[in-house]
Amino acid sequence: MARGGVATGAEGSATLKWIAIIGLLLVVAIPCLFIVVQAIFPEFGSGSFAAPFSLFFKTLADPDLFGLAGNTLLLGVGTVVCAAILAVPLAALRALFRVPGALIWDALLLIPFMIPPYIAALGWIMTLQPRGYLEQLTGIHLAPLLFSVTGIMLIMGLNTFSVVYFVLSRTFETIGARYSDVGRVFGAGQWRSFWRITLPLSMPGLAASLLLVFAMSIEEYGTPAALGRRIGFEVLVTGIENRISEWPIDLPGSATLSLVLVSMALVAFMLQRWLLTRRDYRIVGGKPQAFDKKELGVWALPVSLLFAFVAFLATGLPILAILATALSRTISGGLKLSNLGLDHFRELLGAGSDGLVALGNSLILGTTTALLAGLLGAITAYSVVKGRGRFRIVLDALSITPNSLPGVVVAVGIILAWNQPWLPITPYNTPFILLLAYICILLPQPVRYATASLHQLGDNLEAAARVCGSGPLKAFVRIVFPLILPSMVTAMILVFAVASRELVASLLVAPVGFQTIAVFIWQQFDQGSAGLGMAMAFCAVLITTLIPLALISLLRWASKGTVAGLR
Repeated sequence: MARGGVATGAEGSATLKWIAIIGLLLVVAIPCLFIVVQAIFPEFGSGSFAAPFSLFFKTLADPDLFGLAGNTLLLGVGTVVCAAILAVPLAALRALFRVPGALIWDALLLIPFMIPPYIAALGWIMTLQPRGYLEQLTGIHLAPLLFSVTGIMLIMGLNTFSVVYFVLSRTFETIGARYSDVGRVFGAGQWRSFWRITLPLSMPGLAASLLLVFAMSIEEYGTPAALGRRIGFEVLVTGIENRISEWPIDLPGSATLSLVLVSMALVAFMLQRWLLTRRDYRIVGGKPQAFDKKELGVWALPVSLLFAFVAFLATGLPILAILATALSRTISGGLKLSNLGLDHFRELLGAGSDGLVALGNSLILGTTTALLAGLLGAITAYSVVKGRGRFRIVLDALSITPNSLPGVVVAVGIILAWNQPWLPITPYNTPFILLLAYICILLPQPVRYATASLHQLGDNLEAAARVCGSGPLKAFVRIVFPLILPSMVTAMILVFAVASRELVASLLVAPVGFQTIAVFIWQQFDQGSAGLGMAMAFCAVLITTLIPLALISLLRWASKGTVAGLR
């Protein structure tokens, strides 16, 4: 209790506040600070602050930078366009009409979000390359399209359009058809009503989801590395990776490129904010609204075929390609029954195999990341929502900063921060460095989930506990945390699914000889063992999809529907 008053929330809990501050400093602030310092002072790694900005401006003036930045922007915008073309019509149909099998299509269109983009890209390579599965089945291949800038955009659009689809379909459902019907009363046609009324009203959801797709595209490493490098199409992310992994290592240059990449993401966020503040998009008031979806009539079959076609491209084809490669004894043997078997799975899951070790490492790291990120996220959100003072703004800003930091930038910051020769002890070159990177990248998820839950809790429960003699820390542990636990479980499951197969940070900061699922898959493809890599990819998708689903089902069964967040 602060100064004899009835304090609420973290105002009276200095312990929780300091845990949040120290945690965010270690995980987020220090790596970000080192990126800026290293970009300004190129000799900082040697303990010198000499020649400030000497390499910063040299890197910015490098003609290659304009090419990398231009390619990154082109890829981001192109992917956004592809995702919008795929998602907007499907979302409108799903929200405004009775689509046959709507829940099935929702489930199928959710799966691409669960498949790591680099694994999907490898599946497309196995399908469309010369002598790939498509050529074996039809006699033609689409390598010229696949290994082109347009092809990369299409593949990344297929990987990301589900983000737009789910956000936009819910937005369209909220808007409903009533405003469009009013337009039609005044003489507008159906299409004109949609384009002039319904679509503009969906701008908040559309802008937010497309911004997310843009951010995901410019920070994606696996797909540009797998497809773009074959045609000399380099982007900022691959340029940063080149500067770190190739001799001579250029840490100041990678830090400068990281700042350019972060600037792009921030400009996109500012553009979205500008778009949303120009008009009033409020559509939900206190008046009850009746909403009934329209029948498709004769268009039911064509619409179902459209959903089936997109679901096959986004979900069915990559998974079938992954499974076919994993079951093929040799790639040159083709799709023949005599060439199919479980050899790669036996080699992968054999006792003492490298694949089994990589699986174990990733599952341990994913679980630990989920627990620590969930705990730090809950404490941070509690300090922000229930605390007092300006420090809340700083904590809130730090907690969402990783949202605008691509994984490769986080990896660069982690390397710069913890690879200093003057540090007496460092987690660098140990598995703990991966843990720090994963927590930094994924911390915004539990923070946002916990913040939403905490906003629904009044202060009276904590005040009652304090009146009964509980300290603020005990009130948090015994009352607040159990109440937000369902949301935290959901967030931690999401963190586990992403952390256990994260690629770019794993490639850059993993200790020598330490393998994770993503590192193992990437190395197998580099070494020409595509079958073994795809067997691992299939197991990874299966495990990181089924474990969260099983855990959610178990929690639902255990709670017997009494917990709102798990219904």
